[in-house]
Amino acid sequence: MRLFRSGAHRASKLITGARALIMAGAVLSLGGIVAVPTVAAATPIKVVIVVGPTGTGTAGNIASAQQLAAQARSYGASVTEIYSPNATWSRVVAAANGANLLIDMGHGNGWPSPYAPFQENTKDGLGLNATANHGNLNVKYYGATYLKASIHLARNAVVILRGLCYSAGNSEPGNPIPSVTAGRQRIDNFAAGFLKIGAKAVFAEPYSDVGYILGYLFTGKDTARGIFLYGHGSMGKLLSYSSSRTSGATILANRDTTGHFRRSVAGSLSTVVSFAH
Repeated sequence: MRLFRSGAHRASKLITGARALIMAGAVLSLGGIVAVPTVAAATPIKVVIVVGPTGTGTAGNIASAQQLAAQARSYGASVTEIYSPNATWSRVVAAANGANLLIDMGHGNGWPSPYAPFQENTKDGLGLNATANHGNLNVKYYGATYLKASIHLARNAVVILRGLCYSAGNSEPGNPIPSVTAGRQRIDNFAAGFLKIGAKAVFAEPYSDVGYILGYLFTGKDTARGIFLYGHGSMGKLLSYSSSRTSGATILANRDTTGHFRRSVAGSLSTVVSFAH
């Protein structure tokens, strides 16, 4: 991203008397010095990357997050990284408000699941550190109720959920493969809170790298549907249906030959989601 800085330029000829000159809109001339008004730089895209506590898996998630942070910065984005054991709710709220892109990596707590009943105090939100600096096992879930009460993303924001159980219809490791109906409900429920706080699209990738999404967002101009189909688009049968939780939203999901839900996207899928200038 190119930044333009204003400066004082020496006039080639003494100008007697103060007078206004017209130079690309407005230029001031005083005593032979031409002052060019400052040209404001475009506001950088605000990216927030959160890695919650996942025990021994935390280090690997942080390494992946650092690669994504470097990729986003290479496009000129302003990036905030929040990693376990200091990924607390207060830190995430302070950083995430106004974010254009929120990436969450950690545990997921969704619905339908074995952990009845359904409620949004702990489900379909973020799995973070209960307290700061107390290791990578002290998990506390802040569900959609917390999201809606405390966070508002930037207009046309994008959310990426990387590695979260239930986020793309997937089960926890070792648990039964969900029915099509249960998988669809999981995607719909998990996306609903993020769509409510301003996201235009919620991508869920439990198993695959998400760098392709950043590439399309920062260098192309495509819809969320197009980005989803271009990235890992051949990964199983494509399911498409309207959301029952979010008015006007659509959901796409890939389900492999064994019945596992592999990835999904939910939101305004025909809307262009791009940070490219």
